[in-house]
Amino acid sequence: MIWDYFVAFIFGIVEGITEWLPVSSTGHMIILNEFLKLNVSPEFYDLYLVVIQLGAILAVIVIFWKEIWPFGLKNNNHPFAKDGIGRYIMKDKIIMWLKIALACVPAAIVGVLFDDWLDEHLYNYVVVAIALIVFGVAFIVVEYLMKDRTPAVKTVNQLNWGHALAIGFFQLLAAIFPGASRSGSTIVGSIAIGIKREAAAKFTFFLAIPVMLGASLLKIVKYDGSVSVHEIGLLVVGMITAFLVSLLIINRLMAFIKKHSFSCFGWYRIALGLLVLILGAAGVIGGGTAA
Repeated sequence: MIWDYFVAFIFGIVEGITEWLPVSSTGHMIILNEFLKLNVSPEFYDLYLVVIQLGAILAVIVIFWKEIWPFGLKNNNHPFAKDGIGRYIMKDKIIMWLKIALACVPAAIVGVLFDDWLDEHLYNYVVVAIALIVFGVAFIVVEYLMKDRTPAVKTVNQLNWGHALAIGFFQLLAAIFPGASRSGSTIVGSIAIGIKREAAAKFTFFLAIPVMLGASLLKIVKYDGSVSVHEIGLLVVGMITAFLVSLLIINRLMAFIKKHSFSCFGWYRIALGLLVLILGAAGVIGGGTAA
């Protein structure tokens, strides 16, 4: 039992790191699961991997609270109205959340309609490895092409509706192809359409709030098994660990991207993808098959 809590702790660390770095949490979880296993059913394990993301999301809410909370009188430079309840509503933040909602639409539609099919057919080491490599190459190419260009959009508030929808389709790639990395595909896709790296990262973090909350809720609703006190404890350990690690990683990443490109993450993804393929071919992961 104590060993299970240690494994849950390690999974929480990996989740807190890889959820925000553009390196694919899925790819790392697949490898980690081959060497450290929770003593739980496969159904609960699938639930666990999604629900511990709530801890990571809480870190985003804590760090960016002042930038995402749309109500209050203090620092409300864009109230809906001068009098009445409208003066407590921040118009710019409401519009930002509407853009986030628009960006959620593509992945939400695909997730609701095809979630089970995608898990069954695409959640395997071959697809994950290929996505790691392909999107790793894309990171390097995009950063090379954009290195001498000045971004047209420098803040989240400057994003228009077209930008939001485009980011939603970039996120859809990650929803379809495990290993693509939700944060990676949206940030690098945003850079490709002229959005400054910091603004792209922030919008991606904000976008993760409804997306990951929705994914966790969907997984919980569809889970038809019982949950023991022991399993609840594993979830709590995983979520708390993911929360604390995410606090550190998000702040470090925001500092990093002000001075560095994502090319290093591209090379890392390529190396990880090749490692996954090698381990799979050797039968270390995936039972030596793609399924």
